[in-house]
Amino acid sequence: QVQLVESGGGSVQTGGSLRLSCAATYSSYCMGWFRQVPGKEREGVAVIDSDGSPIYADSVKGRFTISKDNAKNTLYLQMNSLKPEDTAMYYCATDVVPCTVAGRMVAYWGQGTQVTVSS
Repeated sequence: QVQLVESGGGSVQTGGSLRLSCAATYSSYCMGWFRQVPGKEREGVAVIDSDGSPIYADSVKGRFTISKDNAKNTLYLQMNSLKPEDTAMYYCATDVVPCTVAGRMVAYWGQGTQVTVSS
């Protein structure tokens, strides 16, 4: 049974940092982080392919870093210099097609972890 277990969300003030983790039960060629706020479409934040090449949404470039521990099938998202507009439910995803932040076909989603940034 495929499982994606997320952790690391929480509440921080503007400028703070959080690190999200997503442990998967299988190895995926393309994993990513997406986020969603109520009333809006889910948007891609960052993806990383099996070679470790990352792609970021323009809104998070220079602030967020996606990485993956292939031995543990675990995906990470280091979020620095957080802003109130980063407030959202964050989801990890596997087998993102295409492997970009615009990817819309996903094999599996995590349960989501809430990130709240206050001003």
